[in-house]
Amino acid sequence: MHHFDLRAFLGHGLATALCCGLIALALVFAQHSTWDVALVYSLSIGLISWLVIDLGRCWWCRAQAIAWPQGWRAGVLLALGISSGFVLGNALGDAYSGGGRPQALPLWPPHGAALTLAITVVASAVMSFFFYSRGKARFLETQMALAQRDAAQARLKLLEVQLEPHMVFNTLANLHILIATDPARAQTLLEHLIAYLRATLGGSRSTQHPLAEEFERVRDYLEIMAVRMGARLTYKLDLPDALRDLPVPPLLLQPLVENAIRHGLEPQVQGGHLLVQARVIEAAPTRLLQLQVLDNGVGLAATAAAPFPPQEGCHFGLAQVRERLSTLHGPAATLELAAVSAGGTSASITLPLLPETCPT
Repeated sequence: MHHFDLRAFLGHGLATALCCGLIALALVFAQHSTWDVALVYSLSIGLISWLVIDLGRCWWCRAQAIAWPQGWRAGVLLALGISSGFVLGNALGDAYSGGGRPQALPLWPPHGAALTLAITVVASAVMSFFFYSRGKARFLETQMALAQRDAAQARLKLLEVQLEPHMVFNTLANLHILIATDPARAQTLLEHLIAYLRATLGGSRSTQHPLAEEFERVRDYLEIMAVRMGARLTYKLDLPDALRDLPVPPLLLQPLVENAIRHGLEPQVQGGHLLVQARVIEAAPTRLLQLQVLDNGVGLAATAAAPFPPQEGCHFGLAQVRERLSTLHGPAATLELAAVSAGGTSASITLPLLPETCPT
């Protein structure tokens, strides 16, 4: 059955048995009856009522999202459980006591059928409401978690959709310049752009993909930029084999690479070198994945000294990456820019590694 949970089922049974024991104990003190007879009657009535109600609601609501029937169906199920427990439970109690109920216990039929039924109704209703309340609370918590997950995924998709046109528009601007100055290189750039778009925009994507695919996207982008910059741009991609299959959000590295080229390497007449690398950092009690983009460009000091206001779109990609990291991992993920002692800039993304994704 769709809603049957063995752990919750056994928990409901144990709670019902404890409640029945308390009722039996109260009857013994009130009527001076023997403990075993009172307990058998109480357990028989209570457990049968619980079984009918708990199994009945799982079967009845097997095709519904909520595990409890609503409206008149709830009343029918409760009445069925109470009547079954009252009739069958008393029959079991009679069988245990040899068919003759002790006179010291006038609560049981035929001496006190009304009171016995009242106890059964009240106890069944209270226990059912208790189980229903707990089940509804768990259902609402699950729905809230699903809604939060869907909202986070939708936000990530929106941020990714914003990043891709940003990169494409910048590349088209480069293409516009090359068409007038170097048509042959413009043609090569256009071919690389088409290949990049086919790889990145074709089909639907999930919120994560293997790190190897992320590095391939960076390689495609760097090939596009190499057409424009020529010998002024050299690069190296360093991805250990053990990290190739690690899941990461798409388009994490490309904005960092674009920022390094645009603000670090292009302002230099001689251009420069770019290193993109991935490694695992041991930070007890967790392990972290670090994605780093290093350049030997003009550095942060020169960038900070650029005329104000900055060029439109400046650092847009970095802001989007930070927002995506915050949405996915909160404060556990970071994006940091730092000056390199030998000159240039280091951009580092740090992500927590889940135990099941840690490389061995």
